[in-house]
Amino acid sequence: MIEKLRKEELEEARAIQNVMLPAESLQTGRARISHHFQPVAEVGGDFVDYFKLSDGCIGLYLGDVSGKGLPAALYAALAVGTLRGVHKTGQSPSDVLATLNRRLVLRGVPRRYCAVQYAVFNPETHEMRIAGAGMVGPLHLSAQGSSALQIPGIPPGLYNYVDYETSTLSLEQGDSVLFYTDGITEALNPEDEEFGIKRLQAVCDEQLRVPSSALLEGIFAATESFRCGRSQQDDMAAAVFRWESEEA
Repeated sequence: MIEKLRKEELEEARAIQNVMLPAESLQTGRARISHHFQPVAEVGGDFVDYFKLSDGCIGLYLGDVSGKGLPAALYAALAVGTLRGVHKTGQSPSDVLATLNRRLVLRGVPRRYCAVQYAVFNPETHEMRIAGAGMVGPLHLSAQGSSALQIPGIPPGLYNYVDYETSTLSLEQGDSVLFYTDGITEALNPEDEEFGIKRLQAVCDEQLRVPSSALLEGIFAATESFRCGRSQQDDMAAAVFRWESEEA
């Protein structure tokens, strides 16, 4: 009986978590965003969201909470709720993360913190401003291939006063930006080898011009194939922002 109740509770928690994810891909003007979320258990600590802002810009954030399972999912809900209350204020990405950090520290939970990236794209200037805090990547995908961006930052929820930097990326027609959590690059095969950034870049280079949703399918299929039957070790989430060419 107890196991049945626990299963029902986890199924309900999964349904609630799904509500916090975008219901569908975003398409506005020439901007396209798609995502994929694959928790290691019924619920997970990765999170992703994207949205149109009142000034015409487009916002996107992706995060990874420490730990797994229901406790991580609850902390992710706290982080998402906080971010949703901040991003509408029009603050810069670095200021958004600084505010998130202050509020998570104020509501401190032992052994919990979250890595996160927050990006804002301006369709008028074709520039994406990105602030990061403890996350890998993202990858800039262009006609020249994929290149990894290095955006340092301390994960929110650990220290009282943290400053974050905003990096600016100019996008050309047809460029994409892949945001992803380390559950993808740290996927293990039976020989304990990691999938790694180079294999991820190879998949992106091979499927550079496919639709965003197809690229995500290719990435997750590649990690599954790489694992060769080994079980998934960590939550996996990714989002692709595509700035379509005028012809598309």
